[in-house]
Amino acid sequence: MTRAAVRAALALVVAAAAASAPTPAPTPASAHAAEPPPCPLVIGHGGYPKSAGAKAKDVIRQPNVLRAVDDQASWGADGVEADVQLTREGTKAVMWHNRTTNGLTGPRQEIRAIGWADGPGDLRDRRVARGPYAGERVPTLREWLDHVGALGLLALLEIKKAAAPVLADPAYGAAAWREIIDPIVERQDAQPILVYSRDKWIKAELADRLPEHLRGSAAKWTDGVTWDEPPPPWQLNEPQWQAVLDQAPNSVMTSHTADYRAWLGGRCLRYSGA
Repeated sequence: MTRAAVRAALALVVAAAAASAPTPAPTPASAHAAEPPPCPLVIGHGGYPKSAGAKAKDVIRQPNVLRAVDDQASWGADGVEADVQLTREGTKAVMWHNRTTNGLTGPRQEIRAIGWADGPGDLRDRRVARGPYAGERVPTLREWLDHVGALGLLALLEIKKAAAPVLADPAYGAAAWREIIDPIVERQDAQPILVYSRDKWIKAELADRLPEHLRGSAAKWTDGVTWDEPPPPWQLNEPQWQAVLDQAPNSVMTSHTADYRAWLGGRCLRYSGA
């Protein structure tokens, strides 16, 4: 598939998300017999354990670090989902999943309590301490977006709940919001970027500040089995994968990117221009 074809397909996802279009109705069985459904765009998600002891078991698979983004692209992802946190007083928007520095070198601290480049113990100089991306550093939002854009991928950003107190602070909340919004607006004409949050207040603010970038119905979650470490066999997800594919979603999110991409083979039609 050409990069132009990918960008055209991603543009459709962005448009659908902005309009918060409803999920298409299931395709009738007779239509399945005649023609497979269109292939959804695949948004890679790194997976985070949900069982007891998750903090200790997490091996930092999320595509927040640049080498993880590269892997997702090599596995056939059309886009990647990653997480935005804010350092102390909102001075830097950074790409990290955990509320604390759990999984990084140095003492454990809340991300919003430490600086980006303040000397010993700052976030810029820490490194991933375990898992497949050990030794990687935490990139800024700007660095991450540029890397994702250079690979022709859609960027799906979750603004984490832990950022809410920083964004709401009367002293530095306005500057903190600019750390998130400015990098997106600066790049919006060059690459597709979607945003969302599980925090109700942040979600409402995003709807007001970045309405054209809201995730909406894009990136429908497709995995049927809760992620854990070690990862569950991908085959356990097949019933849910098929059920979601039958709904003809324009995009899906999965923590089994390579296996899902391979599973799609023959079950759907590739994008026009492929």
